[in-house]
Amino acid sequence: MFLLKTWRSTAFGIYGYMNFTKNGFLEHSKKFKPEDMQIQIEGKNCVVTGANSGIGYAAAEGLASRGANVYMVCRNKERGQEALTKIQSSTGNQNVYLEVCDLSSVNEIKSFATSFASKDVPVHVLVNNAGLLENKRTITPEGFGPRLSVIFLESTHLDFISLCSFVYIRFELNFAVNVLGTYTMTKLMLPLLEKASPDAKVITVSSGGMYTSPLTTDLQFSGENFDGVLQYARNKRIQVALTEKWAEKFKNKGIGFYSMHPGWAETPGVAKSLPSFNESFSGKLRTSEEGADTIVWLALQPKEKLVSGSFYFDRAEATKHLTLAGTSKSHDLIDSVIDTVHSMAALDP
Repeated sequence: MFLLKTWRSTAFGIYGYMNFTKNGFLEHSKKFKPEDMQIQIEGKNCVVTGANSGIGYAAAEGLASRGANVYMVCRNKERGQEALTKIQSSTGNQNVYLEVCDLSSVNEIKSFATSFASKDVPVHVLVNNAGLLENKRTITPEGFGPRLSVIFLESTHLDFISLCSFVYIRFELNFAVNVLGTYTMTKLMLPLLEKASPDAKVITVSSGGMYTSPLTTDLQFSGENFDGVLQYARNKRIQVALTEKWAEKFKNKGIGFYSMHPGWAETPGVAKSLPSFNESFSGKLRTSEEGADTIVWLALQPKEKLVSGSFYFDRAEATKHLTLAGTSKSHDLIDSVIDTVHSMAALDP
């Protein structure tokens, strides 16, 4: 196991240095077709999570500049409003709106989804961009878990303390945002995505870090020595496997599902979460716009040019597994992961 982990990290480092940096983007961009980005999408509704800074901001701006109605889902109202104003000013598109929602909270996502559904607008593009890499174990204050009333009615012989210990659920923060939040948002947006069929797309921003980890059912990192970077990699692997599963499950709903990797970009999130990496690669990292390029590209392309369930990098399908990394078979666990996450989110069957 040690040798396999070492190989994964080594292979990832070499592959990443050759492809994920600014130089990698510049090299890959030689094959880009300029006309792909000249498509206008006036009147299409695009929801972008984590849109107030970094790659999310660049994606929202890129979509707004092409005429889309953009709904920026941000945790902080003030920063979100500031970002919205900047995008309206830079693009001249006034159809940019702020939606305040903390993606670490299932309850807030449910409230947002209910409120947004009342607008009765089709969602043509959902960009699951909001992400987090928290190095220290942090637990969300999320409340009671699913089926509390059923458990209470059927288990009245249990004392109150035992009952609470059984049903009270709090979530590890990285998982709450990257997996539980992404899953809940996507599931609750499905009715509005179906309204945009056959043009609807879900684009989930994953990370090359997922190359270092197989899929695991240890969703909240049960080990004592918490490793935020590893947890982030695990979360991002789940996103890729989820995209595969969604593409298969909803192939007849007129919705395309795509995951993508932005490369190594210089963003506020990277500077905060990976300061040593950010400093070591100073001058070699991509801009936020370069990181968001494939998000915008995916949103603009006709669906017949894309492959639902695929993982994209620099406007092309990319491998989901590095050679000899032993990660591909782990995707067989995705049904178990989905069952657990769905229960945590307390969603209807």
